[in-house]
Amino acid sequence: MASPRLETYCCPNRDAATQLVMTFQPEVFCGVCIGSASVSLLLTILQLLPKKGQSLRKMPKASSSSTILLLISVCDILGGLGMIFRSSVWLGFPGFIANISVVNRTDVWPSAFCVGSAMWIQLLYSAGFWWLFCYAVDSYLVVRRSAGLSTIVLYHMMTWGLAVMLCVEGIALLYYPSLSSCENGLEHAIPHYITTYAPLLLVLVVNPILFRRTVSAVASLLKGRQGIYTENERRLGTEIQIRFFKIMLVFVICWSSNIINESLLFYLEMQPDINEMPLKNIRSAALITWIIMVVLNPMQGFLFTLAFYGWTGWRVDLKWRKSEIPWESMSSSTGGENAYPSPVNYQSNINDSNKVSTTDSQQTDEAISMLSEGNTSSEARLTRSSPIYQGW
Repeated sequence: MASPRLETYCCPNRDAATQLVMTFQPEVFCGVCIGSASVSLLLTILQLLPKKGQSLRKMPKASSSSTILLLISVCDILGGLGMIFRSSVWLGFPGFIANISVVNRTDVWPSAFCVGSAMWIQLLYSAGFWWLFCYAVDSYLVVRRSAGLSTIVLYHMMTWGLAVMLCVEGIALLYYPSLSSCENGLEHAIPHYITTYAPLLLVLVVNPILFRRTVSAVASLLKGRQGIYTENERRLGTEIQIRFFKIMLVFVICWSSNIINESLLFYLEMQPDINEMPLKNIRSAALITWIIMVVLNPMQGFLFTLAFYGWTGWRVDLKWRKSEIPWESMSSSTGGENAYPSPVNYQSNINDSNKVSTTDSQQTDEAISMLSEGNTSSEARLTRSSPIYQGW
């Protein structure tokens, strides 16, 4: 799971709320974490592998959106590996982890492992949040014909730069002036929690707005492509809208428990004694959401692949195939210089106005196909209704 409480636990003088959740059934906690992360890891990799009887998964060079979707899955996979490694060490070497609670000690390796593993998990999932935000931005820019493969460089700079900067800044403020004196007050913890949850809240608030505006722009594109809004166009627009809804639904399911849990723990921290009887229900709710987090956080990787591509099946094809992806040409960048070339020569006898109209239709098809990547039925319907296809 990804929680700022993991870094807080590395402080020997940690607060009572962090002590409550981190010491609650640690064997069960680590076991569930390993199980959930392992299942998600295996199913995510299974989803991404090419399947027999199907075209190969789109390569990252096809478009900026396909690259972003792949990078989101990579962040989830690496974050899940960090969870498995950390929990395995906690289960296999309980004495090693117990040394973290010792204030005056000479062995720095337990604290180094605690901080390093927690930072690895936080960094990868934070980067995944930023990539998801970039996906919403890219989707909107694609339909506005303002994005392309060149923008992926900017996304890399923003995502990894902000993820590293916020992670390092939060950790530095939490452990200032030293690891043994951290968590002496909320002035150490609050900046760390803000830097951890800022990208999560950004996705929760801004992505639905961008997705909604993208869906509206898609409807305008489909109407303007041929001057009519057929059943195929309406159905394709609905599928794109459902895809965005699935992405946000997975995100809310996997991370809403973190926000609830953090709110409960902050409330407990404000109390003079968290062990008072009137706070029993609050403590129980905090522990329940803590276990829910350890189940749902690692499952994000697999659930996102379902939202992105749907269920791709069990039959894996590990044979290397060098053949071109049949529909890759429809998913090139939307920039004018990157628009895919006309596939036929019959256009030499068509006047200039028809060429401009065909180019606009091509760019519209490119934008829509990029938003419906992984949905072969949508792509097939788009191709059949396209003037390019009808010309063949």
